[in-house]
Amino acid sequence: MIYNCGGFCSFSLKNRGLHLAEGEKTAYNLERSRSVVAKKAGQMKLQFRRQKKTGQNGNDREKNRNGKRGVLSAALIIGVPVLGLLAVYLAGLNRYQSCFVNGTVIDKVDVSGMSIPELSEQMGRYSLRVIERQADGTTLEEEIKGSEIGISYTSMEPLESILQEQNRFLWFVKQDADYQTDAPLFYDDAALAEKIGELKGFQKESVEGPEDAYIGDYVSGQGFALVAEKRGNRLNREKTIEAIKEAVSGLEEQIDLDEAGCYEEPKVTLENEELQKTYEKLQNYVSTTVTYTFGKERETLDADTVAEWIVRKGSKAELDQELVKEYVNSLRKKYDTVFHKRRFMTSYGQEVTIDVGDYGWWMNVGEETEELIAQLERGESGERVPVYRQTAASYDDPDYGDSYVEINLTAQHLFLYQNGECVLESDFVSGNPSRGNDTPEGIYGITYKERDATLNGENYSTPVNFWMPFNNNVGMHDATWRSEFGANIYMTNGSHGCINLPYAVAQEIYGYVEKGDPVICYHLPGTEPEPLSEIPLELEPEIETTEPTAEAGMEAVGPGVPTEPSESP
Repeated sequence: MIYNCGGFCSFSLKNRGLHLAEGEKTAYNLERSRSVVAKKAGQMKLQFRRQKKTGQNGNDREKNRNGKRGVLSAALIIGVPVLGLLAVYLAGLNRYQSCFVNGTVIDKVDVSGMSIPELSEQMGRYSLRVIERQADGTTLEEEIKGSEIGISYTSMEPLESILQEQNRFLWFVKQDADYQTDAPLFYDDAALAEKIGELKGFQKESVEGPEDAYIGDYVSGQGFALVAEKRGNRLNREKTIEAIKEAVSGLEEQIDLDEAGCYEEPKVTLENEELQKTYEKLQNYVSTTVTYTFGKERETLDADTVAEWIVRKGSKAELDQELVKEYVNSLRKKYDTVFHKRRFMTSYGQEVTIDVGDYGWWMNVGEETEELIAQLERGESGERVPVYRQTAASYDDPDYGDSYVEINLTAQHLFLYQNGECVLESDFVSGNPSRGNDTPEGIYGITYKERDATLNGENYSTPVNFWMPFNNNVGMHDATWRSEFGANIYMTNGSHGCINLPYAVAQEIYGYVEKGDPVICYHLPGTEPEPLSEIPLELEPEIETTEPTAEAGMEAVGPGVPTEPSESP
């Protein structure tokens, strides 16, 4: 820098024509340089001060200008929207002088934003879509046009009154105003009824009536089945007209006649509780298997038979008691043996026919009918034993089995068989035929047995140790007043009809027999005993009174044969 300055100074001195020595020249140049630099620095400082003052004044002026601009901008930002809103509000105020404000409903019709002419014009273009159900469950649509039924308001005055009274100054607020006028919509009732009548749902060829759910007929191997209801598509005319009128009055765009409940519906559906109970009951009937066992024979009551007994009345079902009784009676006829004729092989090797007596299987038809019905009602399957009035020894033939008392009235001799083996035989004295007290033949069952009984009659009262009645009041008992038995004693000194036995024999028989055991009485010509030359007169103890007492048993003077049941063959 010095060199430059020196050079510059040297250059300047030369220009001025100065001639200095070299040392002087150098000092001069240095001083000159300082002066020049100081001068330049002063100039720069002065210039900076001027510039600083000038910049400060400019900033103030700029700030003033910017402030004015901000006020103007704020005014514009606030004012323009306000003016816009005001314009919109005034425009709305003007519009709603002739239009209904938002939220206005007149006679159930939303007229928001509409003018009265627009409302009238809309009614002229109005149409109602009618949605109908077809027989197959699908839907179809038909149309009723407002122009076809002359729809209009009867008077515009109520509308104009509402328009004038509405608060249009708050047009921008939904007012939720609901009006009912005195001048509802007008339409031609006859024209509307005609259009409704033309709907496909009223044309016979397109209509199917409703059908209730029901239980189908019994099918062998399948049982009963529930059949679902069919809704069909038959319209109720009154409900349809009422629903469509309401839709038209409300200027509705569409009406679904199904949703409006205009169709005739089934009264009984699959969900019907009574129907379900009846179905369950029927299924119980035909799914119940009852098997009767008669010895080696079996009778199974199957579903097909039970189905024939079912009587259905509407949604109810029950079993025909008479038909069930017929079935039970058929079993009785087939398997009962009471009052049946039998062939009996006697201990004498000769066969006799027994065609009287009340021994044998005897079914109680009435009680068995009731119990069978009850079992079917409960739906209980299984084997069943009929209700019997009385039973026999065996279902096989012979029904009296191989344990019985055999009484030969001709021979005045009896045999006791147990399991096919004769364990006892003895003479006896039977009823006195000369007095009409014959012991009846036939096959009977022991009614009961009793120790130490008293036998009472018209003129006797006889105590016995072993009493075993088998035919009403005819029975077997010990006769301690007799010393002899058998032969022809019975012909003149017989009993009142009972079988008089020695004490020991009566005691032994009493130990073997039980209630129901068979007693077989018969006559067998050719087996008459050798008569006694003299018959001892040994009578039963007699009493003075003629009135019988009500004690254990009464020996009948004239024992009879029980009457057969009415249901016997």
